[in-house]
Amino acid sequence: MNEVINLQEAVVTLGQFPALTGVTLQVSQGEIVTVCGPNGAGKSTLLRLCAGLLPVREGSASVLGEDLHTNRRSIRPDIGLLGHKSGLYDDLTVEENVAFWGSMVRAGDLEVKEAIKYMGLDGRLRNVLVRQLSAGQRRRTSFAGLVVQRPSLWLLDEPHAALDTEGRDLVNNLIQDAAASGATVLLVSHAPKELSSPSGRFVTLAGGQITSDTNKEGSGDGTS
Repeated sequence: MNEVINLQEAVVTLGQFPALTGVTLQVSQGEIVTVCGPNGAGKSTLLRLCAGLLPVREGSASVLGEDLHTNRRSIRPDIGLLGHKSGLYDDLTVEENVAFWGSMVRAGDLEVKEAIKYMGLDGRLRNVLVRQLSAGQRRRTSFAGLVVQRPSLWLLDEPHAALDTEGRDLVNNLIQDAAASGATVLLVSHAPKELSSPSGRFVTLAGGQITSDTNKEGSGDGTS
């Protein structure tokens, strides 16, 4: 398998604060990896680093074959980042928002409609303004935007947040489908016991460093 993420003792600072203090992590194409850890562990910073949004201060880091020290902007069209903020436009409808994100990859009308249907937003919700949606419906709309973009690397921050049981099942199926199609998924959670994750590999992040790396069955790679 091709290596999509390769971090070696990567250090990231936010101002003077060392958010990541030396992370070593490798993720291969088609893998689904869940990063667990408490609030403030550096999980969101890790995703932003892998999205090319933060510079590496020390160590080495490459994503999708590009060195993040020198070429981190070039990977962004191939990244699907879902953060705590929806990234949606309140004054546009569900369909208009998804079409906007689809326009970045020249997705057609059919692809937009399929993405909306995949996330259970077709029918009466399709033409509703985002400002009128519930938190869970907003989350589904954000996911529909990722579906239509078809990124090579999915970076998901608390992907099940605000979702009901049906929504969580949809997201779990989506993650599995993305990996089956050859995409790579890195997702984070601060509450792994509450996370209904399809991941077979779990990584623990604490104090800005990875402290363990293991598969779901418990036979892992040891400590990083």
